[in-house]
Amino acid sequence: MADLLWDDVKCFFDPDLMGSLPDVLVPWTSVEDWQAVLDLVGASAWKCQYSEGEAVLPVPRAEAVLSRPADAGCPQLRVWPTPDVLAIFRFASVEEIDFDVDLRELQGQERLDVFCGFLRAIGRRLGKPVLMDSEGGEHSHPVLGFDVETDQVVLLAEPLVR
Repeated sequence: MADLLWDDVKCFFDPDLMGSLPDVLVPWTSVEDWQAVLDLVGASAWKCQYSEGEAVLPVPRAEAVLSRPADAGCPQLRVWPTPDVLAIFRFASVEEIDFDVDLRELQGQERLDVFCGFLRAIGRRLGKPVLMDSEGGEHSHPVLGFDVETDQVVLLAEPLVR
């Protein structure tokens, strides 16, 4: 059974309401948590690509990428859970794992199920919540996320009425 039903959450996937790139994050993380995500990506069937600027490189250890000088730019890891759904991780902080998804790629129940499965896989691996907020939402009002206790993706806000 699906964690969430499209008809119940489609307002949170409307780029006009949420911005096209909502903020997704795992709060209260460590270098070990980042490494666990990198290990998960490596062990999965997900396609991925790590880059620093224009250079595409092998995926490094989390400790190496997170210890880069602040002026070195922000590396990113692109992960495709399916060929048509992309998550872009940015190594901006040890304290939180954050990534973007494009809501235009997450339309309909099938894509929602892929997204929920992706959040669930990360949340289970880390034993931590994975939260989605509107683009630029400052993580203050997440609308949905993986809940560790229920082991599923749940609504965290009332659906918007339009």
